[in-house]
Amino acid sequence: MSKADMALVKIYTTLSCGYCVAAKNLLAAKGLVYHEISVDNDPVMRRELVVLSGYHTVPQVWIGEMHIGGYDDLRRLEQQGKLDTIIADHIS
Repeated sequence: MSKADMALVKIYTTLSCGYCVAAKNLLAAKGLVYHEISVDNDPVMRRELVVLSGYHTVPQVWIGEMHIGGYDDLRRLEQQGKLDTIIADHIS
């Protein structure tokens, strides 16, 4: 994967969110580079997050154009062995 392809992973976060840290660690462990969008003190980005995902919570993760959801969703996909397939399908 080129670095340009890997940047297709996007994660909305806040600084005080332990689940955000866990999600970023999982993505990094998969060798993925991600574009982090902090919604701390940014009502415009927070509204964008809600419009795009339908959720007010962070983290919210996208791989390519596919909305994965939060950390629990990301971890579940990894445990089920499905995350690698999603990565391959949406980034390669």
